[in-house]
Amino acid sequence: MALWRGGPAHDKIRAGGRASIASFRRTGYKGIVKYLALDYGMKRTGVAVSDPEGRMAFPRRTMRMGTRRAFFDEVAALVLEERPDALVIGLPLLLDGGESLMTRQARNIAASLARRVDLPLYLMPETLSSHEAEHDLREAGRREKDLRAVVDQQAAVRILESFLNTPEEKRIAYVRRTL
Repeated sequence: MALWRGGPAHDKIRAGGRASIASFRRTGYKGIVKYLALDYGMKRTGVAVSDPEGRMAFPRRTMRMGTRRAFFDEVAALVLEERPDALVIGLPLLLDGGESLMTRQARNIAASLARRVDLPLYLMPETLSSHEAEHDLREAGRREKDLRAVVDQQAAVRILESFLNTPEEKRIAYVRRTL
């Protein structure tokens, strides 16, 4: 199974390179599971990765949003570089749990990624992750002018930490639609 379908990155990946989490479970394997998380935004997208055991989250980078194609090419490069076992997409919800325009956009990005990547994909409900990340960074002594460069990464870390702390049976797997 290839990690990434289509696009320039597809030629760089050999089929059979990674097994899915489901195949690990079928064999009783419960070890290494590395995650890559995205805090999708209209201007910037924060990226975080877990350690190889899937226990801790680390900021990775902030992607500046350009074209859709450039976005997916950059995600493809990250998948190739980090070799995660699954992707986690932050699903921004309103305070009352309702959905907004950003929620729909995050769902659209998840659907587009699901068509391009041969990895399990999870949605992690989140509310105010960027606001909380900004607060964390201020508390850590970050200067106001330095916040913008890393706040999206920190939001992705918060999303991934929440995901890692969620019991497996309560995680929301993205279901790929077939025609």
